[in-house]
Amino acid sequence: MRAARRALFLPSAFLLVLFVAAPAAADAPCAPDEGGVLEAVEIVDGDTLVLGDGRQVRFTGIQAPKLPLGRANFEAWPLADEARAALASLALGKPVTLRHGGRREDRHGRVLAHVFVAGTDGKPVWLQHEMLRRGLARVYTFRDNRACAAPLLAAEREAREARRGIWADAFYAVRDAADVAALERLHGRFELVEGDIVSAAVVRGRIYLNFGEDWRSDFTVTVAPRDARLFLDDPIWGAYFGEAADQSALAGRRVRVRGWLGRYNGPEITLTHTEQIELLDDIS
Repeated sequence: MRAARRALFLPSAFLLVLFVAAPAAADAPCAPDEGGVLEAVEIVDGDTLVLGDGRQVRFTGIQAPKLPLGRANFEAWPLADEARAALASLALGKPVTLRHGGRREDRHGRVLAHVFVAGTDGKPVWLQHEMLRRGLARVYTFRDNRACAAPLLAAEREAREARRGIWADAFYAVRDAADVAALERLHGRFELVEGDIVSAAVVRGRIYLNFGEDWRSDFTVTVAPRDARLFLDDPIWGAYFGEAADQSALAGRRVRVRGWLGRYNGPEITLTHTEQIELLDDIS
């Protein structure tokens, strides 16, 4: 059953607050690839819209602040209305084109795509990139849908460093891997966590990154054996986890990881693909 949706209103204050600069044109590798052009007739939230043919499109690669959308006992995340209003100002009533970078449909039947509108100069504006640049979304990729992650991460980083939008709100703060008590309180939430790796190991095909001396209680990042191949084949991570690699070389490296906080011998995030982890000392 489709979730109930509220009618969209666009308070002028939202649009004034959210204006940053003229949207940037899409990078060539992440340009639209679907020939059809359809009008965006409804904005569901900051990362979902409805096309004129009735299809609902969930934006690949980002997660905007969530609205209840008919869910019981669900409190809207901070800046959810602002994100929705910003997307409406960019896309509502305008023709959009799509790019598919992986899986094309989710379990709810929504189209999964990168979405583009024509800019004032006629060049396509990549809506995911623009929402990230305005600080109204976080990068949110999947193992089967991770195309164009690098420019998305760069746009998110720019907004975070400028403290735009969500990055000025403590709800979305990057968490400290050493603050185990705080991470425990955030169980079940999608979070960005940053810290120094204390030790790393591969045990029966499972990758472990430990962020404290006691792996039984401190924050840990894991990669299941079924997903480890992506790391072994990666030009960066393969050097640490290949057959002849020395995981001790990771000790002291600072990383940022993103994912849903679980609990297994302390707070834990399970990675399924390399785009969920950044080596911070490799970012210029």
